[in-house]
Amino acid sequence: MAKQATIYDVAALAGVAPSTVSRTFSRPGRVNAETAARVREVAAELGYRTNRIAQALTTARTGVVALTVSDIGNPYYLEIIRGAEAAASAAGCTMLLSDSRESARHEQQVLERTLPLVDGLVLAGSRMSDTAIRAAARQRPVVVLNRVVTDLPSIAPDHALGARSALEHLAGLGHRRVAYLAGPEASWADGMRWRSVLETGQQLGVKVTRLGPYPPTVAGGSRAAQELPAATGAVVAYNDQVAIGLVRGIQQRGGRVPDDVSVVGFDNIFAADLVLPGLTTVAAPAREMGARAVETLVSREGRTYERAMVLPTRLVVRGSTAPPRRKSTSPA
Repeated sequence: MAKQATIYDVAALAGVAPSTVSRTFSRPGRVNAETAARVREVAAELGYRTNRIAQALTTARTGVVALTVSDIGNPYYLEIIRGAEAAASAAGCTMLLSDSRESARHEQQVLERTLPLVDGLVLAGSRMSDTAIRAAARQRPVVVLNRVVTDLPSIAPDHALGARSALEHLAGLGHRRVAYLAGPEASWADGMRWRSVLETGQQLGVKVTRLGPYPPTVAGGSRAAQELPAATGAVVAYNDQVAIGLVRGIQQRGGRVPDDVSVVGFDNIFAADLVLPGLTTVAAPAREMGARAVETLVSREGRTYERAMVLPTRLVVRGSTAPPRRKSTSPA
């Protein structure tokens, strides 16, 4: 039987110390990227495999990071998951994915089961309170995604700028009355977007009303279509799923988008370009956010975080928005 390669064999061939090999697999954030790549290449060549159980006993590390999302059925999280998984793999870690089902209570239960098993945790769109998140951060390193929690590493798209660009677009088309379809009450992003829409409306002379909250789903948008006041000419929806449900609901009632109602969403999910008309929406760099969250998690030892990392958003204009239709007048 061939002898199994050891950490010393890898170190000798890679030209590094055995401790460097150990850190490459247990603390990848503390090893130069080029060196770590060389070590992993040599390890693969020799057939070296780390013993995760022994490693956890000696280093108190498992090589596993967790990502919790608020709704795994929401296509917005797909790119976040892909970015996070790629970054975890590059760091020599395994990623554990869990779904909190838009429930703070369920999310807390997931964390209680997950925290003892992982080296760190990324919370994407958490519905828990800041106090609960900080409590988790006292047990394991935590990075907050799509939300800002003071004193914790946080990465979020520029929700305020995105909402502002959406309302400026509608105002530029000539709309003077806009409805905002709210998302979950526990959503930090929803609060940021609503405040920005409201403030921008006041600055631009646009009357803004808030409807909801609605579930952040296509069904939630369909419900909103049934409750939308007849005089509404333009809508900013909490996310693309709500916006798509709204468009379908308006069309099923015999209305037309954008002739009767202009609609703007958030997230730029893949379906936004597939529906008819194509959905005007605010896009965020979701894959980059996922990758940066995991990179921050695995390299955060000894660092302090005074500010959140805010990534830019951009408005993607498609066919669901247009100038308000002029109502025909009867001859005198």
